[in-house]
Amino acid sequence: MGLCAVLLICLSQAELGRVWAQEHEDALRGTPLHTDGDLSGFHRTRRNQQNPYKYREARNTGGRGLDISTLSDNMTRIVEDSQRYYTWQSFGPTDRQTEDLWVNLNTLHESQVQIHGILSNAHRQAARVALSFDFPFYGHHLRQIIIATGGFIFMGEITHRMLTATQYIAPLMANFDPSFSKNSTVRYSDNGNLFVVQWDKVQLKEREAEGPFTFQAILHSNGTIVFNYRDIPIPVEKMNSTEHPVKVGLSDAFMAVLPPSQLSEANRQTIYEYHRVEINLTKIVGRSAFEFTPLPTCLQHTSCDLCLTSNLTTGCGWCNTLQRCSDGIDRHRQEWLDYNCPEEAKGTCEDYNPVLPEGSMSSFNQSSPGPTSSSAVMDNQPVTKDLETSPPDHKGITENTAIIAGVVAALVVLVVLTLLAVYYINTHPTVAPPFYLMQQLLSVVRSDAPITTGRP
Repeated sequence: MGLCAVLLICLSQAELGRVWAQEHEDALRGTPLHTDGDLSGFHRTRRNQQNPYKYREARNTGGRGLDISTLSDNMTRIVEDSQRYYTWQSFGPTDRQTEDLWVNLNTLHESQVQIHGILSNAHRQAARVALSFDFPFYGHHLRQIIIATGGFIFMGEITHRMLTATQYIAPLMANFDPSFSKNSTVRYSDNGNLFVVQWDKVQLKEREAEGPFTFQAILHSNGTIVFNYRDIPIPVEKMNSTEHPVKVGLSDAFMAVLPPSQLSEANRQTIYEYHRVEINLTKIVGRSAFEFTPLPTCLQHTSCDLCLTSNLTTGCGWCNTLQRCSDGIDRHRQEWLDYNCPEEAKGTCEDYNPVLPEGSMSSFNQSSPGPTSSSAVMDNQPVTKDLETSPPDHKGITENTAIIAGVVAALVVLVVLTLLAVYYINTHPTVAPPFYLMQQLLSVVRSDAPITTGRP
């Protein structure tokens, strides 16, 4: 009987453990996961469907390549054109800075220079390359870029056919065809502080007789960008072609959802170009250079005080919900709007960090200052955070350990009593047979009769 009781206890504890484990798993599965930037509705407008400037991304990036021709395209609008993101200066053939800015890849060890095999033998191809450092571009830190055969670098996070439209660094965007000659290469080098891309001896498609072009784009880890030109056989202003745009400069854009009144299709998203740097093509000649220096942006401020009081930037606002400083015109604009940041940015730092009288810190620690919309968002965060990062419940673990220890102790006692009974029976043969007593106990259990101790 004691053994049966012990077994029942063990089975019940095992079942409770199984049920608890199942409930815990269900709770984890039921935890909501939030994702931003759903691009399933990214469409192309009719206005750009006839644009022939399409690029394909080379599939030589460890399985991560994308066929751009299968992705949706975009519509481009210029909503702002200012010169507050970069300052730049140009250097001619007679300037000493021109030679100082040029990076001679031929003097580097061959292990430090990578020749891209696909781009060097293709036309209208693009390939993704990882940087060894975070490169600040319009205040956004990027770790991956896309190099194109057409003399530019695509800096966008979302690839599409219209790579030439916006979000680029273009030392000389044109219809180059490196596959025409074995001497034409696209090569690059990364030493941890600067990244150099060189289009070496590339020629224009169907205009190969005009000669080879050699030029560079250099990305410094501090955000500085350099365009170097070594060989420019013809005036750049005469390179215009209906087959490919000719551009020199910088551009960035953000993606946003169209207002409901402008929606012709559900969930359409649009790329808005908010800034562009255009270089006068007549200044681009052989042995010339341009250097672009980034200016401070609101995104670099990491606290409300710096955001609103810094003399380096103007027009910045602090969004306490996102813990971000912005002027509302950057790649995060859609998120800025979604979280009602334009309204929060109208406040001051005291709205989120009120100065309380002495002795009231305890009540302040239990409150959550800030706008109602911010508090609603922040209140939901600990639920997911606790499930992911909180330590285990030591109280529950202690209780389970005590129950298991009790079951083990009961089993040990039962085994000891059984051994003692066997020993007693063997050493006292004149005592009433123990089986007789066991039969009496079983009969009592079955018939509920009183226990008798006499012999038959």
